[in-house]
Amino acid sequence: MKLFTIGFTGKSAEEFFTLLKKNKINKVVDIRLNNTSQMAGFTKARDFPYFLKLHNIEYENNSLFFPTKELLNGYKNKKISWKEYEKIFLSLLKERKVEEKIDIKNFENSVFLCSEKTAKNCHRRLSVEYLKKFFNDINIVHL
Repeated sequence: MKLFTIGFTGKSAEEFFTLLKKNKINKVVDIRLNNTSQMAGFTKARDFPYFLKLHNIEYENNSLFFPTKELLNGYKNKKISWKEYEKIFLSLLKERKVEEKIDIKNFENSVFLCSEKTAKNCHRRLSVEYLKKFFNDINIVHL
């Protein structure tokens, strides 16, 4: 099973939707804590589900994979390092028992969405890698 990740920063709407269609994505799983600000551009929560619907792509906002506000702000304000963020976020996923609360089959050909340009320092990468520990047949693809 393929599980994708994508960030919208640095991509035009055309580039973003072309990547989704090219990779046969059928659902976008929005794991952003903040998806309503102007910074979200074409992925702003109010309009994004409509744009996806035009491309026959389902939208899901999934709070199981949100960082906490305190954690996100701590990293953004440089009060904690990325290494500390990773450790705390993975503990949060474990505490939430994410693996028990989802049906992994519902994520087939889905993409986990966040704002970061690359997956390297983003919780979308941590989220799919966490899932791979419990569901071995996952092939992770970062778009």
